[in-house]
Amino acid sequence: MNNKFVKLGLKLLLISVPFVLYFTIQPVHNVLSQVFNMLKTVDIQAIKSYILSFGIWAPVISYLIMLFQSLVAPLPSFVVTFVNAGLFGWWKGALLSWCGTLSGAVMCFWIARFYGREVVAKFTTKGALVRVDKFFDRYGKYAVLTARLLPFVSFDVISYGAGLTAMSFWSFFWATAIGQLPVTIVYSYVGGMLTGNTKTIVIGLLLMVSVGVLIFMLRKIWKDKTDSHIK
Repeated sequence: MNNKFVKLGLKLLLISVPFVLYFTIQPVHNVLSQVFNMLKTVDIQAIKSYILSFGIWAPVISYLIMLFQSLVAPLPSFVVTFVNAGLFGWWKGALLSWCGTLSGAVMCFWIARFYGREVVAKFTTKGALVRVDKFFDRYGKYAVLTARLLPFVSFDVISYGAGLTAMSFWSFFWATAIGQLPVTIVYSYVGGMLTGNTKTIVIGLLLMVSVGVLIFMLRKIWKDKTDSHIK
């Protein structure tokens, strides 16, 4: 019984502290609101300037922004990937982005596993969780890997959703690590060369990658189903 109360107290403490800091300390509130608005509006230049303003701490700030983005779904994750490529070079930016998104995914997974569906719904929406349930039902063991390869599928909602399933942590971890790596490399390489209307280029790139990956995954799933029927 004591362990049960200790665990409940720990849950309440961990979930309440960030909200208390946000609503009671004005500088924290202002910083998080500023970052939220920059990510929401896909303002790549503003995010670049903001991160650069921290000097040698810029990579750390970028990493923390990726964790924040992961927590508050469904803010777009690719924005910081483009920014990192522009600031640190494509391969260093890709490494930073890959580590950041992987860390964020792990954080979301354990929040869902630790707190359950009702708390997760506060970070996302109940509607988003219903959609992700259907996504997992449709793709089964390929759900996480497929989601990592499809830019239009919310990265963070899938991470939360995986934590609500019976999927093991290591299955989730490796599916995320492997699935996110090629996408991060492509985004970083292109992100380092972005010019002109950034938003238009980003949307076009995402659509192009999405269609190609979707065709690949559908063929893979169809092949597996066909093979299983033959057996």
